[in-house]
Amino acid sequence: MEVPKPLCRVECPGGRWRRLGPGTQPGSGPGAVGGAALELEHRASPLLPVFAVALANRRCVATASRGNFLRMTSVITGPVYVVGDNIDTDQIIPAQYLNLVPTIPEEYEKLGSYALSGLPESLYPVRYVRPGALDSEYPIVVAGRNFGCGSSREHAPIALGSAGCRVVLAESFARIFFRNCVATGELYPCELVERLCDRLRTGDVVTVNLDELTVTEVATGQVHRIKPLGDVRPVIDAGGLFNYARKTGMIASNPGC
Repeated sequence: MEVPKPLCRVECPGGRWRRLGPGTQPGSGPGAVGGAALELEHRASPLLPVFAVALANRRCVATASRGNFLRMTSVITGPVYVVGDNIDTDQIIPAQYLNLVPTIPEEYEKLGSYALSGLPESLYPVRYVRPGALDSEYPIVVAGRNFGCGSSREHAPIALGSAGCRVVLAESFARIFFRNCVATGELYPCELVERLCDRLRTGDVVTVNLDELTVTEVATGQVHRIKPLGDVRPVIDAGGLFNYARKTGMIASNPGC
């Protein structure tokens, strides 16, 4: 089975079928759901195993490229979306969307369309997710201090992950947001050694290497450092606490996956 090309080059564990619109023929292929075109996008998700899943019938599907999903090189290249200090969870995912249930695939998809929709348009005229889209063009978010502050809601990292965010690079994180990133496995919360939200602009392309702890500006070659994730890295690699517990034998694996 041919695996479609992902939206951006992301070499990290996990994979799932995403509704992308143009790119594959509607109603055909293993990822077709209700006539909507889907492609495979590399992704770690707490809701799915670490290989391709067709949401058409919600069962595990082994592919010829399954080994690629299990190779944890963790190099992420793409354009960044830059925000400032004290971005709270109500800006990441406004409260009116918290009735969406992430374990329901259709509602998980919809959550992504509202990611960072609480940001004021006067300060952020370029929206993280374009109106009418389900996915963002920016797999990397660059932030200032105290990203994810405010109320405790696991929907915040889940919404970002559903939209296609793979990593948030921040000067610092609110502790509850950091813990929710680890618990859900939706994205990597990486602390920067230096402040980058004043240097980079939305749309700049960087490469994040989680193994070498580097952020490289593609245009200039300038290299910046991130702090190691430490013991939480393998938990996020596995796709969150439950997947990590299954992987390490703490709890029984799901039958048939």
